[in-house]
Amino acid sequence: MTTQRDYYEILGVSKSATIDEIKKAYRMLAMKYHPDRVEASQKKEAEEKFKEISEAYAVLSDENKRRLYDQYGHAGIDQRYSTEDIFRGADFSSIFEEVFGGRGGGGVHFGGGEGSIFDELFGGADIFGGGSRRGRRSRQGRDLQIELEITLEEAVFGTEKTFQISRYEFCPVCKGTGAKPGSKKVTCSYCHGTGQVTVSQGFFHLTQTCTKCGGEGRVITTPCLQCSGQGRLKVARKISVKVPAGVDTGSHLRVRGEGEEGEGGKGDLFVLISVKKHHLYERQDDNLLCEVHIDAAQAILGAEVDVPTLYGNVKMKIPSGTQSGKIFRVRDKGVPDVRTHVKGDELVRIVVDIPQGLNAAQRKLIEEFARLRNVEI
Repeated sequence: MTTQRDYYEILGVSKSATIDEIKKAYRMLAMKYHPDRVEASQKKEAEEKFKEISEAYAVLSDENKRRLYDQYGHAGIDQRYSTEDIFRGADFSSIFEEVFGGRGGGGVHFGGGEGSIFDELFGGADIFGGGSRRGRRSRQGRDLQIELEITLEEAVFGTEKTFQISRYEFCPVCKGTGAKPGSKKVTCSYCHGTGQVTVSQGFFHLTQTCTKCGGEGRVITTPCLQCSGQGRLKVARKISVKVPAGVDTGSHLRVRGEGEEGEGGKGDLFVLISVKKHHLYERQDDNLLCEVHIDAAQAILGAEVDVPTLYGNVKMKIPSGTQSGKIFRVRDKGVPDVRTHVKGDELVRIVVDIPQGLNAAQRKLIEEFARLRNVEI
């Protein structure tokens, strides 16, 4: 992964940019920073820049990845996609055909084979959807992400939640091979087992994933009847997750091995936490703010009042002369820190209620009080 700069800033486009504007911006930057188009002394810097703009383009040119990025930022991409997954499916071929196709390209290779610029920059990662001449790498199953809404009480004390997810798992009949038990895959006749086909146009070589075998180099002659040769089936699973005390909206939990199955192992499940608004409390970091209403007489003379907390009611002294809006602190009645478990405080904002509907006797006493205070009424 490259640095965590804003993808829109990297390409120099606005968040409302169309796909054509994103392509145009990437095309111009690719021409400027492609390592084969700069001086040798600038190649290292150009390589880093080229990786950065390519990652930004791969995300923003994909509708689903862009939606996740707009909603959750880099966390939405990093938690869901590997480096290979980020680049898989991105339309680089048409861009590079335009950039290099009419000018010879200087021997530039594109798409994942030996000498490919993407192979060099990304360490041979299978970022374009299948295989290389060095052999196809087993990939881990895809990570999954769900949103989980909890109450403030559950966030403060912790909870355990059970929910259902749908995910792909290996077919129990063919064990993920896609072939009918007793049959075997055979070498692909189109790519001769390489998983790739190369089209040459002068000095420009475009290497693409074999469309017949999907880059695997082998094809199924007798597909499994259970999964129709896919090797996987979508199933519903109940998952239980322990939510630790102290989480807040935006917190995410990683449940290892509860993602989808792949040749390289299972992916992970990421649980994105959202805490419902509370009718009484407002959270401020690890503190909780609430309002307590008192009578004007209590504010003037002082009193002892009941204050609600999530841990039970407590008694709190109100000094005489307390003004409306005054905030008092009740220690250790807030939210525990999710790492240190140290509790925050409860902040109590006092609201002084002015009495309404006074009877004659009450009004007379208030008037006498005003007279003694030299208050004009």
